[in-house]
Amino acid sequence: MTELAFTILPESEDDAAAIERLHERTFGPGRFARSAFRIRERIAHDRELSFTARVGTLLVGSVRLTPICIGDTPALFLGPLTIEPPFRGRGIARALIARAVEEAKAKGHRLIVLVGDEPYYGESGFKRIAKGAVAMPGPVDPERLLVAELTAGAFDGVSGAIRPDWDQAKI
Repeated sequence: MTELAFTILPESEDDAAAIERLHERTFGPGRFARSAFRIRERIAHDRELSFTARVGTLLVGSVRLTPICIGDTPALFLGPLTIEPPFRGRGIARALIARAVEEAKAKGHRLIVLVGDEPYYGESGFKRIAKGAVAMPGPVDPERLLVAELTAGAFDGVSGAIRPDWDQAKI
């Protein structure tokens, strides 16, 4: 496979329609029924911590971080992570995750949570949350609830319901 040149850029306001079309194509209408969507539908993602991937001028991927709380502990919720199908398997998703994690850490955030596959996201520092430690607003396979500590020990003693963090929201 030939190497693909792509650029990771901060998400801009002008990217919103293209990202929504990308979500539509890759996740379909069923995305609205997912528990993760329940969190994101009630609060805006943080555009300063959300990124796009482009091949030339073509938007081929996106990742977003949304402010949440786990109980009373501030955190970020990663997702959706979306890559156009023809561009998958070329390192774009990992590059988007790395950039989002790096920026979140640089801005002083301590935790990022997501719903996904541990074998995939584990390579980016995410690990499974102990069953029952946190609760999502809707059904979620506890094997897929993952956390990355951006500061050592940041998840120690954290528990409770995951909910939007209105205090950190940038609306």
